[in-house]
Amino acid sequence: MTAKTLDVVGIGNAIVDVLVQADERFLGDHGLTKGTMALVDEQQAEGLYASVGPGLETSGGSAANTLAGIAQLGGRAGFIGRVRDDQLGVIFAHDIRSVGARFETPAATAGPSTARCLILVTPDAQRTMCTYLGASVGLDPADLDLELVAQAKVLYLEGYLWDSDDAKKAFIAAAEVARAHGGEVALSLSDAFCVERHRDSFLELVDGHVDILFANEMEITALYRANSFEEAAEQVRGRCRIAALTRSALGSVVLSGDQTLAVEPFTLGPLVDTTGAGDLYAAGFLHAYTQGQDLEACGRLGSLCAGQVVTQLGPRPQGSLRELVAAHLG
Repeated sequence: MTAKTLDVVGIGNAIVDVLVQADERFLGDHGLTKGTMALVDEQQAEGLYASVGPGLETSGGSAANTLAGIAQLGGRAGFIGRVRDDQLGVIFAHDIRSVGARFETPAATAGPSTARCLILVTPDAQRTMCTYLGASVGLDPADLDLELVAQAKVLYLEGYLWDSDDAKKAFIAAAEVARAHGGEVALSLSDAFCVERHRDSFLELVDGHVDILFANEMEITALYRANSFEEAAEQVRGRCRIAALTRSALGSVVLSGDQTLAVEPFTLGPLVDTTGAGDLYAAGFLHAYTQGQDLEACGRLGSLCAGQVVTQLGPRPQGSLRELVAAHLG
């Protein structure tokens, strides 16, 4: 058992998010399907970027958003991800460190440029993402700071890593080190299309290697090819120690053994942008979990953080999460 100097260490794609408000016509003109995530090459990414108006640029990626949220809540967080030594790489590193998360992965000096994700937010608050993965998919076991992993109570991994063989190897290596040093492993399924691509691998992971699973309604039903959320929830029950399943306006359901906890959503204002809702739910849940709180408290903090982030543009809370907690949870 290694002394735990960090609450959560996350491994994921290191991406600079570029958030832009767009209309339905723009999506149609560029052949984009609203509410989905499409992978694009560098040329397509540059073309789309040139076509839109001004955007908000922040460090992003699913796991990075979660770790930034944990740090903002006062947790001890670290992040591992690959960037290039370019302007966007500098933006990513500065931004995630500025919220209090440890980020020490050396920037690559050759190869593809830093990843970026163009997030197009339509007036109905839906987000359509065009992602160039760039340097982030080059993450391999050599990029891992295994000492950092060993110091974490929980290792948090994003499902998008499974799209790269090298990143997959890093994922497995880190999970083995975390377990060997008394840590737990959490996984986010990330995206329903990601689940479709890697269903068999994810089923194996959930059954034997994951302690805490995060998924939304679409992802968990896709994983088990279920006809309903309720059917999928019963199939995942007992396959990992904890399953935290989000349902947008219906809140979330937390399963552990025979226990089922229904968690109400927090409605804190008009819906503006759903980007980062699942990431911030995981942030609140894992922060409470690593502080020894019960599962109901974990779900409520996750719900509160998610409820706040959807009232603004972008995946990083613009107000103080600690003040939010004090106001709503005491």
